[in-house]
Amino acid sequence: MGNNFLTWILIFCMFCSVSGEGCSLILKPSRVVVGFGDSVSVSCEAARPVRVLGWESAISATHTQEDRSVQWKVDSLIDWIEEPICYGVFYTAPRQCEEKLNLVLYKTPDSVSIKQVNHTGPMVEGKEYQLLSENGAVYRCVAELELGPEGPQPPPTVSSERLTSSVYFPPTFLSPETEILDLTLDVEITLNCTAAGNPAPVYSWESSQHMQDKMEGEAIVTTTTLLPGTYTCTASNTLEKKSKQFIVKAKTKGV
Repeated sequence: MGNNFLTWILIFCMFCSVSGEGCSLILKPSRVVVGFGDSVSVSCEAARPVRVLGWESAISATHTQEDRSVQWKVDSLIDWIEEPICYGVFYTAPRQCEEKLNLVLYKTPDSVSIKQVNHTGPMVEGKEYQLLSENGAVYRCVAELELGPEGPQPPPTVSSERLTSSVYFPPTFLSPETEILDLTLDVEITLNCTAAGNPAPVYSWESSQHMQDKMEGEAIVTTTTLLPGTYTCTASNTLEKKSKQFIVKAKTKGV
């Protein structure tokens, strides 16, 4: 019984399969990144004499006898579940080895889109949307496939159409909201009420002094005929009104 048991162990071990460092099979390359429908070719090499060397594969199985190298090749790979394995049957232990190919099959998206969700028209600054934007900023949604160093470089990407945002925000003055100016006889003086805003602000002026007709609707007024006093400019759009004061003081020429 002892001899029969030993014989059974020897027969069983002849068909034992190992993988890894003791297998003596080398895949070149060991990791492959393939685009859907592209061709692929991988070589399996034996580091010691081999009886049979081959590839187990659903679509391109192949084998050779005695040769130390066998190639797995597919002209157009479209099988998502393909898992090719190189196997070798050797003269010495370990008698049978196998190495599974690290295969990555990828496909870029057919399309990528970007849009504002549950909203139409311009966005208002300070309110929350599912997409936060700056006025006039251009956005794209980009899908990028991270396939590692064996993959295409740069990584394949697919972009959406451009989304140009339109954000409303209230007027904001580009200079302090109160300015004190000295008025010199016959010298030009400039009142700058320019404000940023979207929609673009419209301007109006008020003063206890006589107002010049050309001041109405203007953001910047340059003149030599102003009288001392306080001039108030209001910049307004559909969101808000903001006012700015210019305090004009008399100053004797040459002082």
